[in-house]
Amino acid sequence: MAAPAQIRTGTIRAGELTFGILEAGRGPLALCLHGFPDTAYTWQQLLPELADAGFHAVAPFMRGYAPTGLPASADYSVGALATDALQLHEVLGADRDAVLIGHDWGAEASYRAARLAPGGWRRLVTLAIPPAGLDDALLADYDQLKRFFYLFLLQDDTGLAERVASRDDMSFLGRLWRDWSPGFDASPYLARVKQSLREPANLRAAIAYYRATDLIGTGSAPDPAPQPTLYLHGGRDGCIGADLIRGAREFLAPGSRLDIVEDAGHFPHLERPDTVNARIIGWITS
Repeated sequence: MAAPAQIRTGTIRAGELTFGILEAGRGPLALCLHGFPDTAYTWQQLLPELADAGFHAVAPFMRGYAPTGLPASADYSVGALATDALQLHEVLGADRDAVLIGHDWGAEASYRAARLAPGGWRRLVTLAIPPAGLDDALLADYDQLKRFFYLFLLQDDTGLAERVASRDDMSFLGRLWRDWSPGFDASPYLARVKQSLREPANLRAAIAYYRATDLIGTGSAPDPAPQPTLYLHGGRDGCIGADLIRGAREFLAPGSRLDIVEDAGHFPHLERPDTVNARIIGWITS
């Protein structure tokens, strides 16, 4: 049996930013976008498998997450994240055979990028965050609103959010991981997160994603991403309850699939990597 593909580190300029990236393999692009509080290393178990399946797997550190730079525009909106994905698609020389994989904020960016450039992505995989069409249902649920306390905290612009998030060696971020993925030892990944967000400007950037978000929204659901989408959600997700995401199917394109990953929380690709990686590879190679 051949050895798994090796992960390479590097940088690439796209738009206004120089992105730090992890990559493996050659072939059609498989762009993997991480969320909060996380880094590109969240994909370290998936990247070699994507490479072995014939893809050029690339995981950037999202804007503001070191070693990726801080944008001069200070724009951390979902639109900016989606534009980053499209610009990476271009500079990496990808074509319509590319696939897009996103977790948490990376999922939000993926839904938007897939709608903005429908011809640029053949298939879509999202994890842990349902399409925006489900937002009203989530925000109408009392228990889910309690889980969403961090959204309202991180939108605070008085400095409180930064003080809370940075206190005691960023212990707040560790508590989020424990609440969201009960029983999972996230210490290796948290060490990477703390390294990435150690500088105050980087931590402010990660928090700014939430300040750039309108939690109330317009009340109208955006059109679904047009690509067939595999949406994966942990059965024990402590961030967004699995019982609330069943209605996500109506906001996915025809031919899409919603899978619950049992015995996994908010980071199913880390908690159940064999199961999740097999589902992702099966989806993007079918």
